[in-house]
Amino acid sequence: MATQHENYQTVSVTKTVSASPKVLLHPKKILSLSNLDRQCPSLMYLVFFYNPSPAYKNLSLNLVFSSLKAGLEETLLAWYPAAGRLCPNQGDGKLDLWCNNDGAVLVEAVTHVKISELGDLSQYNKFFEKLVYKPVFDGNFSKMPLVVAQVTKFGCGGYSVGIGVSHSLFDGPASYDFLCAWASNSAIMKAKGSGLEQQKPVHERGKLLVGNSHQTRCQAPNILTTKVSKSSNSATRAAAIDHLYQLIMQAAADQNLSDSQKSYLIRTFHLSSAMIESLKRKVSRSFSCSSFEVVAAHLWKTRTRALGLRKETMVCLQFAVDTRNKMVPPLPKGFSGNAYVLASVALTAGALEEESHEGIVEKIREAKNSVSNDYVNAYVEALEGPQQAATLPPLKELTLISDWTRMPFHKISFLHGEAAYAFPLAPPVPHVAYFMQNPADNQGIDVWIGLLPQALSSFSHYFLNGVQ
Repeated sequence: MATQHENYQTVSVTKTVSASPKVLLHPKKILSLSNLDRQCPSLMYLVFFYNPSPAYKNLSLNLVFSSLKAGLEETLLAWYPAAGRLCPNQGDGKLDLWCNNDGAVLVEAVTHVKISELGDLSQYNKFFEKLVYKPVFDGNFSKMPLVVAQVTKFGCGGYSVGIGVSHSLFDGPASYDFLCAWASNSAIMKAKGSGLEQQKPVHERGKLLVGNSHQTRCQAPNILTTKVSKSSNSATRAAAIDHLYQLIMQAAADQNLSDSQKSYLIRTFHLSSAMIESLKRKVSRSFSCSSFEVVAAHLWKTRTRALGLRKETMVCLQFAVDTRNKMVPPLPKGFSGNAYVLASVALTAGALEEESHEGIVEKIREAKNSVSNDYVNAYVEALEGPQQAATLPPLKELTLISDWTRMPFHKISFLHGEAAYAFPLAPPVPHVAYFMQNPADNQGIDVWIGLLPQALSSFSHYFLNGVQ
């Protein structure tokens, strides 16, 4: 009889196919990418778990797989860049998008493992890595698919759908729209009459191209050597780039870049809606703030304290801000490229420790409000530089946050009903924190974060005790 450990090692791939739009509605072409797109060409993975359901009893794995394949092929008609490949520009070597219809990759797999054996699906499990398809990458982006997916049937009759999407293709909101369209187009959901009216995607990067012209662009990002440049029509500086450069110089002077070689532990901390309201009351009963602001302030202060940094050390909080409505004029509805820049707050560790949560929230608001059309232009121009495979070493002095609470991925119904959980696998920057909705508590926040082993215990203590 196989042990549970042996079962954990067993995921058998039974089919691998390419999925492309059946009809070519768009001619093959090169789509110019922005510097925001080029920051992270890697595949970002999400694993959707669907618990066993009576609705699945009459669904064979072949039918589920065929349904999702047909839905993907239909979705690629409008989202055609997802069937393409990245390619280096012959003039400057930067990555652009070759819309050549080479297709996405879809994999079918089975396992004897039961979903219940995986325990808490909100906590990282090495087994999750077996539920996604990871194409062999030899450095040649022109051979790497931009969308991959693996449909795995579990021994209990449940399913997982593990999806990887190149971050150069879509940002978070665009990925969410793409996956919603795919789920809606699948035969299973169509049979339920669940087809939703879909926003037509806009793939041209437009205003986010440097100089708004392919010919005037230089090189793509090298954050290790690039200082922010002044916009040609504004003295605005991108504080996030300035602060990041200062952190890298500080770490180099302290010979403190060795953490980039250390393994980070992924943990998810659930803050219930009651915990968040309690934290807001502790900040100030007369001070109104959003859940994101108060949790971000608490996280930054807690993580810095747990790392035991010297008081004079510069520390920084950076968080993603959607620029779709920050640009003048705004980016078009359905914009599918990367439209996020980082806002930034910097203090010394000692000043952060002494600052109140209310004061930190005020600084977070100031940083968010500073993201203007000029800020975005300065940010994009600051990323000019030679293309690099790795753009940012992990810095313990830097706390990074990406807010996914407005993108409830678990509500995407690739099968009948919502997913039990949608778990992101480790990103290229291992210490980023994601704020996500919890399927059982939509007003709460699941904080997914990578932590250094020596900081895990103290972070857990400070972070959770601070919201009791």
